[in-house]
Amino acid sequence: MSNKQKTIQKEITLSGVGLHTGNTVSMTLKPAPINHGFAFSRVDLEGSPTIEAKAEYVVTTQRGTNLEKNGVQIQTSEHILAAAVGLNIDNLLIEINASEPPIMDGSSKYFVEALEKAGIKEQDAEIEEYVVKEIISFKDEVNGSEIILMPADEYQVTTMVDFGTKILGTQNATLDRLSDFKEEIAAARTFSFLHEIEMLLENDLIKGGDLNNAIVYVDKELSANTMQKLKKAFKKDNISVKPNGILDNLTLHWANEAARHKLLDVIGDLALVGTRIRGKVIANKPGHQVNTQFAKKLAKIIKAEKRNNVPVYDLNKTPLLDIHQIMDILPHRPPFLLVDRVLELSDKHVVGMKNVTMNENFFVGHFPGAPVMPGVLQVEAMAQCGGILVLSTVPDPENYLTYFMKMDNVKFKQKVLPGDTLIFKAELITPIRRGICHMQAYAYANGRLVAEAELMAQIAKKK
Repeated sequence: MSNKQKTIQKEITLSGVGLHTGNTVSMTLKPAPINHGFAFSRVDLEGSPTIEAKAEYVVTTQRGTNLEKNGVQIQTSEHILAAAVGLNIDNLLIEINASEPPIMDGSSKYFVEALEKAGIKEQDAEIEEYVVKEIISFKDEVNGSEIILMPADEYQVTTMVDFGTKILGTQNATLDRLSDFKEEIAAARTFSFLHEIEMLLENDLIKGGDLNNAIVYVDKELSANTMQKLKKAFKKDNISVKPNGILDNLTLHWANEAARHKLLDVIGDLALVGTRIRGKVIANKPGHQVNTQFAKKLAKIIKAEKRNNVPVYDLNKTPLLDIHQIMDILPHRPPFLLVDRVLELSDKHVVGMKNVTMNENFFVGHFPGAPVMPGVLQVEAMAQCGGILVLSTVPDPENYLTYFMKMDNVKFKQKVLPGDTLIFKAELITPIRRGICHMQAYAYANGRLVAEAELMAQIAKKK
């Protein structure tokens, strides 16, 4: 399987009804750049605000996974996200002119078809994948729902559902490989029980729901009053219950369609982790609440591991560039040259090194008696590494200077002291264009991350 990120080749638009609003909704799926992930854009609101599909933005899980950022909402995000994950897509912008995607038939089938029609293409960046090394679990003590994630060779999901009703007892569903999603899971439709439908009708909450986009399991006697309400809500002259206990005019695709739809929901909700997962998910009695709580927990674990994922380099090896070669590229000179060696250099990343000694002139004043390397100089050193990366793309680096354009998300994690060996790693966020270098940079010392920053610099010819 390819380890390149994927998006779609061209945009494609679908229209349908929003389940809870009953309004016609238009949704356009658009290609997105590398490392973009999934995001929703509300084109019906001023400025088309964007909500990234991340677990941190989950606000409620009533009848779907609902996201909110800066007061802007997206409801029922899971079916379109499941379709994208099920097709191994990494980057997608979902433009929508309402707060919820169209429900279609209550499954992911139509979204899968649209994405395939738009065409899937590889992008020039490696997939970011979280490889599960040990068991991670989350349990909802109130209702007994539990999700366990364990090591496996690929992303696999098993769901076990038990609704405690005669009509829909215990069901299981398993997806052993994501390539089976389209055939085995995508067409599994959402479902609910009659008692839930009654409550939704009472509260005027199911305007878009007709019998074509939700399987309704009849778990209680159908009263004449309810029958009338259902006829009116579903615009039907007649409604009856099939022998297998579901309302008529829908035929189950599989006997365990409910468990398969719960599996679809798990995949859609875990898309909010923001990275691919290599591991096996076992979900016992899953629901949007436990799914998204688990997604939040996993996202935090991944973030913490990334932060502490210190690359290891052999400092005894002959460097790729020594100080003389660095001075041939960079215009900086001591005491302002803050990179001693370059260990790695490609067209997308650079790894540099600096030995911090008590002889550094800044220690005279920062702070006498308690020397600490200034954070701004750590950022400058990371930027100088980036300068080597961008200047290595021109044949005559000695004729150029590098200038800062901006710094974002600068964070200092640990103090840098005399005697430390600093390792800098800078990776391009976007390809170098017009001499502009946009990169994510990290500084490590003593096996820990000490600083990080998103930097943008530009090279310009010396006047």
